[in-house]
Amino acid sequence: MGGVPLTESTQPEEITITLDGRSIAAKPGEMLIAAAERAGTYIPRFCYHPRMEPVGMCRMCLVEVDSPRGATLQPSCFIAVAEGMVVDTTSDKVKKAQDGVLEFLLANHPLDCPVCDKGGECPLQDQTLAYGPGESRFIEEKRHFEKPIAISDLVLLDRERCIQCARCTRFASDVAGEAQIDFAGRGENVEVATFPTEPFSSYFSGNTVQICPVGALTATPYRFTARPWDLDQVESTCTTCSVGCRVAVQSSSNRLTRLLGIDSDPVNHGWLCDKGRFAFESVNGDEIDNSPQDVAVADAAVDVAPATASQVISLGATRGQFLGEARETGRFEHGRLIEPKVRKNGELVATSWGEALEAAAAGIVQAKSSHGAEAVAVIGGARLTNESAYAWAKLAKGIIGTDSVDAQLGDGLPAELVLGLPRATIDAACAAPLLITLSGDLREELPVLFLRLRDAVVGQTDLIELSPTPTALTSLALASLPVRPGDAPIVARALTGNESAPAQLAAHPEGSSISDAALATARQALSSHADGEGVVIVVGRPSYAESGEVVAEAARVLANALPKATFLPALRRGNVFGALDMGLAPGILPGRVGLDDGRSWFTNAWGSVPTATGRDTAGILASMASESAVGEVTALILLGSDPLSDFPDRSVAKAALSAGHFIVAVTGHPSESVDEYADVVLPCAVAHERPGTTTNIEGRVTRLGQKLTAPGFAWPDWMIAAELAAALGADLGVSSANDLAEELHLTAPAYAGLTQTVLHSDVAHDGIVVPIVAGSSTRVSVQPIDPVALPGVESVERQGAPPRSGSAGGDGTADIRAAGLGTAPSLLRSIGELGQTDVHVQPADSYALRLVATRRLYDAGSSVTGSPSLTPLVPSLTARANPYDLDRLGASTGDRVRLRSAQGELVLAAESDEGVPRGVVAVDFNVPDGSSVPGNAVATLIDSRHVVTEVRLESV
Repeated sequence: MGGVPLTESTQPEEITITLDGRSIAAKPGEMLIAAAERAGTYIPRFCYHPRMEPVGMCRMCLVEVDSPRGATLQPSCFIAVAEGMVVDTTSDKVKKAQDGVLEFLLANHPLDCPVCDKGGECPLQDQTLAYGPGESRFIEEKRHFEKPIAISDLVLLDRERCIQCARCTRFASDVAGEAQIDFAGRGENVEVATFPTEPFSSYFSGNTVQICPVGALTATPYRFTARPWDLDQVESTCTTCSVGCRVAVQSSSNRLTRLLGIDSDPVNHGWLCDKGRFAFESVNGDEIDNSPQDVAVADAAVDVAPATASQVISLGATRGQFLGEARETGRFEHGRLIEPKVRKNGELVATSWGEALEAAAAGIVQAKSSHGAEAVAVIGGARLTNESAYAWAKLAKGIIGTDSVDAQLGDGLPAELVLGLPRATIDAACAAPLLITLSGDLREELPVLFLRLRDAVVGQTDLIELSPTPTALTSLALASLPVRPGDAPIVARALTGNESAPAQLAAHPEGSSISDAALATARQALSSHADGEGVVIVVGRPSYAESGEVVAEAARVLANALPKATFLPALRRGNVFGALDMGLAPGILPGRVGLDDGRSWFTNAWGSVPTATGRDTAGILASMASESAVGEVTALILLGSDPLSDFPDRSVAKAALSAGHFIVAVTGHPSESVDEYADVVLPCAVAHERPGTTTNIEGRVTRLGQKLTAPGFAWPDWMIAAELAAALGADLGVSSANDLAEELHLTAPAYAGLTQTVLHSDVAHDGIVVPIVAGSSTRVSVQPIDPVALPGVESVERQGAPPRSGSAGGDGTADIRAAGLGTAPSLLRSIGELGQTDVHVQPADSYALRLVATRRLYDAGSSVTGSPSLTPLVPSLTARANPYDLDRLGASTGDRVRLRSAQGELVLAAESDEGVPRGVVAVDFNVPDGSSVPGNAVATLIDSRHVVTEVRLESV
């Protein structure tokens, strides 16, 4: 490590081999099968996958390779190319070998293609037709198994179809790091099996279904729902979290049927987490009501266009059946909001868009005229497209005049910090020699980022982990530094060489949470990277029970001590980075510009901007709850947010919403906040129902393809903003999403040059990282999709509505308005602009424990609770504590314990975890406890007014 080679490397950049009589260029060390494919020669395969290590098991890829002993059959997926290699892929010997392999594979295969979900997109089907013998000599009885068997809640196994390619077991072990399935048995009794005490509970199980080359593994949400030739698809981006995985969205009859991962080299490598893959059920939103219905009524509804969405429900119709295709098997109710509503006499009643917009405008005008523009506030926006987020930022800050806008719901980091830190890419993080994580468990929050980073750490990257609880990367870390709530800045100083910091950590009543050996190891690793050269820091929100300023201060410490380091922010909400980029944060204007720096530019563009920085979500809710001494928010707009579930402090959120202020909800799903407290409900389109763009954790802008028509009378978010502006007597200045896209790249400095032409070119096939740097992107061609690596994904550019559908460009008015804006303001990027915050934390005592609220992938959010396949996967809520703290209480795992804070109390089952530091108790965020306590149970304990939340642990 760190040495200088004695001689210079002489390895050539390319070598030449002969393939089927023609010379081709190949890369040194690459597998023959990959070199042939790049040269246009497809070699059939089953076990080979370009994102996994080759194993040469199926023997379908046998080719003839010349050797000193003559031409021999060798597996092309298992041999590397060599200079002068001569390869024949079409000889009689090769064809005979392919015939034999397929004949043996089909010896016990059930040939149940007509009832197999893989039928029509099956590599075994296709390659048997293209390379097989055409008939079999086997006449013996085939083997039979019970079918199917459930190896998890989401995956079913038909054992007789399995061809033992080991793709699924290799993915589980090598990629996901969860060896929960493996082969069992011998001979013809070999089958994929789970371990008796370890069920297949992987968050990535859906990938094994997608890469299975036969129909052995099928997904419960898709099984028997459609045939491939019935499906229409479009390429898009998953917005379940902020990683931005590329997906093929498939539908039939205006209903989503499945999402499949697309191999985007800089982002997801074709992998998806199960939440991103199966949460589409919440978009369909159907909830079955088995109450009886007269068939004659349903028959009478056929071909009758209902006048309101309420009539749709009364006729027993669902999405895709709005014109009278009534179901006769029972009534259906829609789990989506599909018509505007206004609260009258304490009840939300359906109304017209005109009346709803008029009511919303009247409430906003009343608040503004009585208390000023800052009396109006906006919470949410992370689920919007970039274009819609820009529209709402323009409405709030340019027309209404309020800067109290926040897309983060008290679960993020200061916007100026997120936008100002030097940004790394996922590829840069994976290639970094040293990685530092200051975040929660990435496997729970950003699962595919976890896969990418895990692959790097298993390889050549050293990892230093700063986390309050053990994570899925802890066992792989070079040094793991447990961080108690409130201690992150001190740990950061200790890591970067501050000699007084270890003594501060040791002053805790239970001593330091970090061993001397771990700290010495971490410092030693960091010392070889002067000024942070080559260091990438992943910074997120490890706990929602402590102020975001704690992590922000730690990030500032690291940024100042390691000026050459780059940062990869790990905030989890779908398009939170796009929302922040578009100005949905206090003190921020679109394009990563500060309010003061961008005042002149945006005053010219919009006409006006707020005069001072507004409130964040905590400030907005405190003001509504009359806990703020400065002004009062009396009108609140919720953009797809549910403060009662999303905000860490439920008592403040409940007091704010129940204070009688005017509330407008713009959302596509019902929630407690909307159902109980909204005065006006404006239904909007959700994921896969609107075109546009999204921005991921790297700042990579990718396209969103519209696959569905929004149900009922739901509108796109930008359209609601435009019509609400009109109801307020103003003009948003846009008449289409294309107008917004054009205005965005002309007025948002960080997005300058991101025209529709650039965004829809091959250069942007994997997205464009903004701000655009001249010459930074060189991709000019799109590689074809491997039909065996990604079965079921056809060429997305040829299937369904193309990604650029509805994005033909604006009408030119944006260019005219932008001509006189002047000089663009500078971006938030300097460390010096980040500011310093002295976070004061009260010393810990010997009696109270500090609360850590961590995220789980499956929680009580609408994407999970609206998806029947995911709802059962929400875990049980427990209180995780160090065995030392439980022993002091006389409790052990499974015992009931009471957690009491100044805000409330919870009674939970205890769970002993040696990885939790002494003096700390960890509880999952937004997970119900199974009792009458609200869905986000731990939020009843958290006190957002304090830097950390202290609780007492008591026996029951």
